[in-house]
Amino acid sequence: MGKVFEGFKDFISRGNAVDLAVGVVIGAAFGAFVQSIVDGFINPLIGWIFGQPNLDKVLAFGPDGKDPISFGHILSAAITFLITAAAVYFVVVLPLNKLAARRKRGEEAEPAAPAEDILLLQEIRDLLAQRPTPALQSDLTTPPTIRPEDGPTPPAPTV
Repeated sequence: MGKVFEGFKDFISRGNAVDLAVGVVIGAAFGAFVQSIVDGFINPLIGWIFGQPNLDKVLAFGPDGKDPISFGHILSAAITFLITAAAVYFVVVLPLNKLAARRKRGEEAEPAAPAEDILLLQEIRDLLAQRPTPALQSDLTTPPTIRPEDGPTPPAPTV
């Protein structure tokens, strides 16, 4: 039983689950807000254009005494959907796309500056390249060149 709660705790403490829960709560509250705007302002305005108090009886037909088929409800739902979709697009999607485009442009245009130690090593390399080479240079990987004017050849080292 403890593993179940521990697994649930791990699931909830992950950022995605918490973000999703917050998104659902905010979405429900925003949906109620949009629905109240549609029911309290837009539907009466459209109903007034059609000469009705609201969209319940706009484009409704059916036999008397029966529940009519009302296209006003469908129109109301479509208006709610369009307002919600437009708000989500302009408030969430569009700014996130612009932010992603800015980040992408910033990465391409601005390469990372070399670290301070790399700059120091490059400066040392450049200074060493400007120095004159010494007359006798031994890098211990190639045998020294013996010239006749240097004198007799020294004996080979014994190991």
